[in-house]
Amino acid sequence: MTLGFAPPTATSLRSSSESASRLARMLEPSEWAAAGIPLLRNPREVVSGLHSRHAPTPATAVIAVLDHEERLAASASFVRRPVAADGWEFRNALLAHLRRVVPHDLRRRAPVRTAVLLYCRDGDERWTEEDGAWMWGLRDACTLHGLRCGAYITLTGGGWQVLGEGRGGRRPSSDSLPLPLGDGPAEFGLLAPRTASGAAEILRRAAAR
Repeated sequence: MTLGFAPPTATSLRSSSESASRLARMLEPSEWAAAGIPLLRNPREVVSGLHSRHAPTPATAVIAVLDHEERLAASASFVRRPVAADGWEFRNALLAHLRRVVPHDLRRRAPVRTAVLLYCRDGDERWTEEDGAWMWGLRDACTLHGLRCGAYITLTGGGWQVLGEGRGGRRPSSDSLPLPLGDGPAEFGLLAPRTASGAAEILRRAAAR
């Protein structure tokens, strides 16, 4: 009887290569914390405002662009496709929605506006590989659109958490009912930015400036 190892098939090699590529397109919490991401002055207001405007449910991403005074300039929400977590796929999705709601700032010498990402998901507040892929995608999308890369925020059943900063709160959560915009933070309640949602194209057109 002869014992040995079967040579790897082309399929297994390709699968291993794809897995390694996906792992390279994600950021660890330490890498994110060391990237100099600007801190939000009032993350609770930003989270509450985006929650009221988009009412995200698990697997929903909300990308928002803030001006230099941390006022909302534009936002868009979409449901994540049921594919493996890949920063490249996430980058493309974020970039496509940014292009729909706000012009790029690539002609500026330095970014003036900041993009933040709120992702509603199942689980707890601890970092996951999916979070790492969203972080990579957000950073890359901001570079390609001429924006400053801002906070990455998760929204779960336990509340919200700004990853890499240690700031968070219990409300809103993925189970919370959205508050009327008039009852939310001033920056979000008084401003009517460009918005987009795959489930509300008519609303996007009505809100577009």
